[in-house]
Amino acid sequence: MASFFETPIEYLKGVGPQRSSLLNKELNIFTFGDLIQYYPFRHEDRVKFYAINDIYDEMPYVQVKGTLLRKEIIGTGFKKRLVASISDGTDELELVWFQGIAWIQDKIKTGVQYVVFGKPTRYGSKFNIAHPEIELLTPKNEKGGTLYPVYSLTEKLKGKHVDSKAIAKLMQELLAKAADHIRETLPRSATDKFKLISKKEALQHIHFPQTIEQLAQAQQRLKFEELFYIQLRLLKMKVVRQEKFRGQVFQDTRLLTAFYNDHLPFALTDAQKKVIREIYTDLKSGKQMNRLVQGDVGSGKTIVAFICMLVVAAGNAQAAFMAPTEILAQQHYKNLKRYADSMQLPIALLTGSTKKSERKVIHEGLLSGELKILIGTHALLEEEVQFNNLGLSIIDEQHRFGVAQRSKLWQKNVDIYPHILVMTATPIPRTLAMTLYGDLDISTIDQLPAGRKPIKTLHKFDAHRLQVNEFLRKEIAKGRQVYMVYPLIEESEKLDLKHLEDGYESVCRAFPEVAVSIVHGRMKPEAKDFEMARFIKNETKIMVATTVIEVGVDVPNASVMVIENAERFGLSQLHQLRGRVGRGAEQSYCILMTNSKLGADSKTRIETMVRTTNGFDIAETDLKLRGPGDLMGTQQSGALDLLVADLAKDGAILQEARELAKEILRDDPELDKPENKLIRTQIDSMRKTVVNWSRIS
Repeated sequence: MASFFETPIEYLKGVGPQRSSLLNKELNIFTFGDLIQYYPFRHEDRVKFYAINDIYDEMPYVQVKGTLLRKEIIGTGFKKRLVASISDGTDELELVWFQGIAWIQDKIKTGVQYVVFGKPTRYGSKFNIAHPEIELLTPKNEKGGTLYPVYSLTEKLKGKHVDSKAIAKLMQELLAKAADHIRETLPRSATDKFKLISKKEALQHIHFPQTIEQLAQAQQRLKFEELFYIQLRLLKMKVVRQEKFRGQVFQDTRLLTAFYNDHLPFALTDAQKKVIREIYTDLKSGKQMNRLVQGDVGSGKTIVAFICMLVVAAGNAQAAFMAPTEILAQQHYKNLKRYADSMQLPIALLTGSTKKSERKVIHEGLLSGELKILIGTHALLEEEVQFNNLGLSIIDEQHRFGVAQRSKLWQKNVDIYPHILVMTATPIPRTLAMTLYGDLDISTIDQLPAGRKPIKTLHKFDAHRLQVNEFLRKEIAKGRQVYMVYPLIEESEKLDLKHLEDGYESVCRAFPEVAVSIVHGRMKPEAKDFEMARFIKNETKIMVATTVIEVGVDVPNASVMVIENAERFGLSQLHQLRGRVGRGAEQSYCILMTNSKLGADSKTRIETMVRTTNGFDIAETDLKLRGPGDLMGTQQSGALDLLVADLAKDGAILQEARELAKEILRDDPELDKPENKLIRTQIDSMRKTVVNWSRIS
């Protein structure tokens, strides 16, 4: 039986087929449930009336009541406007309309009292309101209104006279009808413990609160519920996986010890050792590992991955390592081959450009079990790539792979699923990690290897160009190399490419004695590889590039990163780019070049970069500036599906919601107990595809 909230929106009074089609297309509102959960993004305070002589410049909006004294049409053509004047006894306020003049002129009458609402603008010594909302003063509205909801709308809706007021009217209609159908979705123990109002009150007050307190209570309740059900879903997946999926047991540390004692070229940091211990505990537990390792660029994740591969190889199994790009896969292969060769472990690289003859050898080595480690790109997912016994799958920069791709790698073993290790150099704020990867165990490498000097970051304006060039000359004279990165943004690609080429020419003019490389995404792969190789071999001293170098090239001799138009980059991208230098033992620098006029957000981004090199601090600031959807890219934003909670601000609520979900599942993993009946009902009523179980269905 379809629930009340699945009723198509066209059956709500005031909607009908035409409006319904508009709401479907423009706002994704198809049912009563979609509309009731279309929450306002702010509320206007219509509780209070202001005296006209109390109005001042910075007021965002104002509500007054008074008598209409006069009205007249002034001007002709596009300058034609309707001007009226209203008085409340303290002063007069002018009202102006540029559109819908004839209709409004008929509607408003002089000598009649009205309630007027809008944004006041000073005009000389007087204030006026352009296109105010105006309605007759009645016994109902003369005492002041409520906190009035403001909904996000598209231009098309406004053009069809579906404004915020129209949505509010539909919402009132729906709330009256829905009152008997809104059921409680949180157990009494939770609402009592966290002092939460009922679901019914919350829905009423999120749209039409009488007071600021009511609005705050409604938001608190709905945010808690939303985050609770997301955490419950993730933790339930984790419980199911731990109970259902066995893991191969790997506990032989012979190879690990031999490598550690005889071949490891440097000392591991305490953070690396801690993460290796956490992974080893998983590998020998008999349960399938699903762990995310996050650590800044250069924190030593790859060597951690290799040490875990040794434990798996000692247990007579194989390891696969998947990277998002060919350059990155080659780099991992080059780095790990040194270690693998020292341990006499067979290792191979498989990418889209691997020759057919080499593929044949790789496939045979995998099937026989002789080939222990395979590094590669998406090519690892191909049907013909079959393992003898895949014990560990490692996925690098996992946010670049979809869920389907990850599960393909997971299913490469016939009898027992491989352990999964996911690695990312994009530091993820805690709240986001708990929401996107709440079903994974999370390990963090939060220390840089000894001997690494923190990168010095400087902010320079275009006016300082000569001074910056002089600094670069000195660094090049010391034998160092320099990156100069230009933004490349799809919409203005032609412009940006020109900008890059102009930049290349001016660099060649400023440094006539220096060999310069240029690299951008529009070049043919072989040309790009040739230029990259010249820079890596130190044949060129300056690399002028777009962000193609954001992930990949590792040139220890490059000690300076100049980022042009730094204000056009996001924070995490600036941080990723900066991580390309500081790879050697020398002091490295990152110079952020901007023009002198910076917006508030750009200023915060640049100041954050100069202040800290801690990727987690940077990620937290980025989350506050951009919001979670943008941070994780489009692939992941659907995984959030948040209606009311805000991960940048609601960390404390998220923590409480997660703890409650943990507590409930610890006590009752199947949610069979009578006190969890409400939760069970809510989950069962959800469509299987829905990510967010708190939604009304």
